[in-house]
This record gives sequence, C-alpha cells and structure tokens, in this order.
Amino acid sequence: MSSPVMQRVNDFVIKLANVNGTGSASANGLLSKTIFRMGVPISAKNFFPSNIQGLPTWYEVRISKDGYQSRSGRVDVMVAMNAETYADDVAEVSPGGFLLYDASWPLDKQLLRDDVTFLGIPLAKSCAEEFDSARVRILMKNVMYVGALVALLDLDISVVEKLLEEQFATKPKLVPLNMRAVKMGYDYAVEHFDYPLPVRVAPMKATENHIMMDGNTAAGLGCVYAGATVGAWYPITPSTSLMDAFDGFCQRFRKDPETGEKRYCVIQAEDELSAIGMVIGASWNGARAFTPTSGPGISLMSEFIGFAYFTEVPAVLFDVQRVGPSTGMPTRTQQGDVMMCAYASHGDTKHVCLYPADPSECFYLAVEAFDLAEQLQTPVFVLSDLDIGMNEWRCPELQWDDGYQPNRGKLLDAAALEKIEKFYRYLDTDGDGICARSVPGVHPKGAFFTRGSGHNKYGGYTEDPDEYQEVLDRLARKFQTAAALVPEPVIRQQSGITDAVICYGSSDCAVQEALDRLQDSGIQLNYMRIRAFPFGDEVKAFLKSHQRIFVVEQNRDAQMVSLLTLETDVDREKLISLLHYGGFPIYADFIVNQVSEYLGERSSV
Repeated sequence: MSSPVMQRVNDFVIKLANVNGTGSASANGLLSKTIFRMGVPISAKNFFPSNIQGLPTWYEVRISKDGYQSRSGRVDVMVAMNAETYADDVAEVSPGGFLLYDASWPLDKQLLRDDVTFLGIPLAKSCAEEFDSARVRILMKNVMYVGALVALLDLDISVVEKLLEEQFATKPKLVPLNMRAVKMGYDYAVEHFDYPLPVRVAPMKATENHIMMDGNTAAGLGCVYAGATVGAWYPITPSTSLMDAFDGFCQRFRKDPETGEKRYCVIQAEDELSAIGMVIGASWNGARAFTPTSGPGISLMSEFIGFAYFTEVPAVLFDVQRVGPSTGMPTRTQQGDVMMCAYASHGDTKHVCLYPADPSECFYLAVEAFDLAEQLQTPVFVLSDLDIGMNEWRCPELQWDDGYQPNRGKLLDAAALEKIEKFYRYLDTDGDGICARSVPGVHPKGAFFTRGSGHNKYGGYTEDPDEYQEVLDRLARKFQTAAALVPEPVIRQQSGITDAVICYGSSDCAVQEALDRLQDSGIQLNYMRIRAFPFGDEVKAFLKSHQRIFVVEQNRDAQMVSLLTLETDVDREKLISLLHYGGFPIYADFIVNQVSEYLGERSSV
C-alpha cells in the first residue's frame, strides 16, 4: 500500500482497460454518465482496436472541474481488467494513484509498485457465484466494478439506478439484475477499503444546459437541420455512425406522419466512387446531398470531386479523419487529410474546407457546409476526425432555429427563368465568379449541357485556350469570393504580444488548456483557431501581426503550415510546427513542453 495522496476532488483521470467485445462499453458509459449527471464536467475517450473482438481496449474519463476536455497525460485510477495489458496498465498509473483489478486470480508480484495502491476485488469469482449464464457473468463483472467505483469515488448511487432505468426503459426486468451487480461491487468496496478515495467526485452544477454528444451524431443531426434529404455512403471507420445517425433522425423527422412515406433517401453504395456519384447526381437534381467518409474514401472519390468542381455542382463531404497512409490505423485519430481535401482531384482545383473543433461545431458547420455548397456551387469538405466523431464531448445544448431558411444561392426558379431572354449556365453577370444555375424540370429555358470536358462561359464544348482559361479564371475568382463567406477564425489577442499559437479542429481543447498553463508560468501567447479554408483577411492579418507563431497539428508533415505558406504571403520562417501524430489525441503537456523548450532555448542564445 502506498502512502496517502493529496486530495484531488473533481480533478483526476480514470482509465479502464478491457478486452474488446466483452460488453464493457455500456458499463464504462454508465460510469461517465453518472459523473456528468452529478454536474461535473468530463471528457470521455475510447481507444479501441480495429478488429471486432479480442484485442485490448481502453476507456479514459477525465474529470475536470475547470471543464478541460483534452487528455491530461496522467492516470489517477486504473481499472485493469485485461491480464494481457497488466504490465502496461500498472506502469501508466501516476505516482500516488490507484489500480483496481480482478482478484479472482493472484496478481504477479513483479507488477507491484510502492507508489500505487492496489485494490483487488474478486469480480469473476463473485459473478460466477451469483449469476447462472456465462454471458451474464461477463457483462455483470463490468457492472460490478462500476459499483465499486461508485463507493470509492463517492458517486451518487441513485443516479446510477436512474440511468439504468432510462437505458432499459423497454426492458425493465434488466434494471434489478444490473443494480444487483452494482450493489455487489459497492458493498465489497465499502467492506474492504477505505472510502472514498482521496481522488473523488463532488457534485457541481457545471453541466446544466449541456449535453454529452459525439461529433458524428451531431453532424448527422446538422444534416437534417440543413435540409439534406439524400445521403450516400460506403461504410468506413470512423465515419459510418454519421450516416447511421442521419438515418435515425430522418426516420423520426422525415416521415409523413399520416402516410408514413419517407421523405429522404439513404443509400449504401457499392463503393466510395458510387457514393460520391450519387451525391453529385442528387445535388444536380436539386436535392441537398452528402457523403460521410474518411481519408481512403476521399482518395477514391477524387476524380468525381474534380468533376463536381468543374461542372459546379454542390456537394458536401464529411471527412472523419483517421491515421494513414494506406489502411494505417483505422481506429486512431489524426489531421492528415488537410492538403488532400484542399486540392482534391487532378488539375487546378481548390476546395472549401471547414474545420470543426468539437461536436457542437460539427452540428453548426454541417449547416454552413450545405449553404456554402449551394451559394458557391462547389464541393465543400467538413474535416472532423475520429476523436471528435466517435468520442463523447461535453457541449452546450444545441440551438435549433425554426425560422432557418437554407441559402440556395443563385438558383433560378421558373419565374426567374421566364423573365430572362436566354440562360447561360456558366456566365458570370455579377463579377463574383458565381453563375446562376437551374435544376432539371423547372423550365425549358433552364436546360443546359453539364460538361466535365472543356466548356466555355456559354456552356458549349470548347478546346479553345482562351475560352478554357476564361472559365478557370472565373473559378479562381469564385474561390476568392468564398474567402469572405466561410466562417471567420476565432481570435484572442492582446496588443504588445508578438508570439502566438494557431490551431484548428480537435487540437483546440489541448491548446486552450496549454495557453492557460503557459500564462500561469509567465508565457503569454495570442491565439487563433482557423475554422475554414480559403483563408480570409482576418487570418492573413493575424499572421502578419506576429513575429513567431506556433502551429499545432496532428500530422507529421505540417500540412496546415504548408497550406498557409502556399495560400498567404506569410514568412515561412516565423511558423514553428508542433506536430503530434501517434494516433492518440493531443494533450496539453505536449504543447506546454514544446513551447517552453523552444522559448527557453531561444532566450538562452
């Protein structure tokens, strides 16, 4: 037994080590939801293998009274349920921490540490004596360790029971079964250990008007809110649950209440090429359509993406990024598709990209993506990642405006077409690079050829260099127009500070925490979170006004630095890359250490 540790109330990390396929996800979710329902901010991250069953999986819950959502880099309480990972799990516990394990079998004494308190509970043995079914024994073993944690962490057991009643509302007979396992673990902990532990939970009110939601669910709901009626996709980790969410919401909100007729279309295509083709076809016909995928899918879709860019057909693509290249690590996170999405397809192409930082932005930027796609008549990418897409985050309750009207851009209806003498699909009459468009069947005057081959501003086929270049120049002008339409960056700065940090996407939560800690140590940095490409005037002004800029990215090749260098006149020498790309989400310690080390070295020169 280790000596007592200092009190850590609402400021610690629990990590649960399990075997994939043993039903631990429900039990771990019960634990995190209990803490959240007690009003305490949490962040829950699931680290799971890319196979179906048998390999190690970890679930990490950070309890942070200050609301930090990034990984902390420490583990205060480890629940070690997988004998194959015992050595690694024991080693990961921070000094003064606690490790709960299944004492049905002896623990190898070589694993013991003097600075860690080991809490053994005979989980498997107890469940074998209490429950008849082999499968129930496995499941209840997980629920039993949750019960032990309820006592050890001073959780509210009534909240646990309420959650179980909600979870099994359609199967109420399962509630007493699960509560029996909870009580088994609770009673054992009370009888055998000093409780609560020095690391414990105290009720707060910091989660009022907040929800726990993953980014894929939020994006799926955003698509419904935006008016999307067509979704086509080929299943790929980690984006599949986005379409599952969209389909589920459509079943609730896109069915005629009287006839039951579906007012949406969800298609599982034979591959990614088919999926993007269906999206383009549906968009060309006037629907709001999208596809969710990941990096390998974007690679396969590239030719169709170029077709949509050149023919100017709206399309929305959600890229839930994972680790590459090739198959890479499908169940790990990264920001590795920045350059690929910005310039997807062959020839001269540039695409609008949006970078949500959390699930709530997945919801709101989904709506922006559809509006921008129709305003600009072009593909728009929403670059989420596995950390945002598949992990649950604490978010403010989403706001739904019943008065929202989709911005369909320069879409001509029958009345507008009737008034004009002749309609030319690719003729820019406003000087912003955006032409008027029509959809099939609205009016005979709106007919035109959709050409992926060379065409002039009148829509006619051409191989004339001047006519072709005129169209390409207009597309470039449209991209310049986009810079004023995309979401502005989030900027926090004070005059007199010449150093800064830039981030985008899911790195933001770690950066925010790192900035607080750096300020506590006397290092002040200005901050900008890029939310979209192309870069607007605000981004360019921020780059120009600072001498040294740390750019935080979760990829190896500093892709955002490359994009900034290519698309602005920033001096490359002032951009300092902080690169984290092992597959696990970035954490504040990495940023703090990198910045402190760099500034320390420079100040000593």
